[in-house]
Amino acid sequence: MTLLKMIGVFVLEAPGTHVHVPSHLSRSRRRRHEGITLHWERREDHELPHIVSVADAVRQSVRCQTPRAAIATLDSVVHHRLLTMDQLQEIFRELPQRFHVLLALVDPSAESGPETFMRLLLRALGLPFETQVRILGVGRVDFVVDGWLIIECDSREFHEGWDKQVEDRFRDMAAARLGYVTIRPLATDLFRRADEVGAAVAEIFGALGPQLTAPRRSQLRRSKRPAAEKPSIGADTVQISGVMNQTAPLTALTPRARTPGSAPRRARNR
Repeated sequence: MTLLKMIGVFVLEAPGTHVHVPSHLSRSRRRRHEGITLHWERREDHELPHIVSVADAVRQSVRCQTPRAAIATLDSVVHHRLLTMDQLQEIFRELPQRFHVLLALVDPSAESGPETFMRLLLRALGLPFETQVRILGVGRVDFVVDGWLIIECDSREFHEGWDKQVEDRFRDMAAARLGYVTIRPLATDLFRRADEVGAAVAEIFGALGPQLTAPRRSQLRRSKRPAAEKPSIGADTVQISGVMNQTAPLTALTPRARTPGSAPRRARNR
């Protein structure tokens, strides 16, 4: 994970330094290294012997992070074109079966870690949404949910400084004049209090959805990306599409909040 963070890939937490150690160096296993996490595993051969490959770093990032954070890292790797989906599939073939469900949730349209976390929350709530939508007079927004709710994922990296805040306020005003509601969950809340954010979104839909869903949905300027498979929400599972094409437990990924009102519709997420 240390390498991924150094080259600009999203990593939620990478405390200390992660070091890849050849499995035959058994003496190192008995040593305690403060601030260093050691990984004993074979490594791919490549031109630089003193660092691991991106593929090796990704493999360890899946093992070392929570499911949501691991998906965000995978999104970032593919978004930055450091690896292809085919290459990710090769990596996952060497990982234990319990990790395979994560691969089906990768979406390279995510431009930041907070966007990945928000997308997973929306999937868990069963809400129809689209990513990276361009709205005339407003510009591109992170999410349009059910045709009327704009969600922008604010983080210090991309939204710091007064000039940027002024621009965001003008965009929100322009969206409001077109009938959209805009919310801006903070990255720290998505990372640390995801269940609370999910519950808040569900409450917003319960309060405003009946009045805004029908008139706004027909006016949504949809992105040109292909539609994803509609999630089917159950008590502890979610139907996923993609490589594995199976129903898998996502207790660690999904908030307990469930959207009130109508049944889930097709989600168009890139």
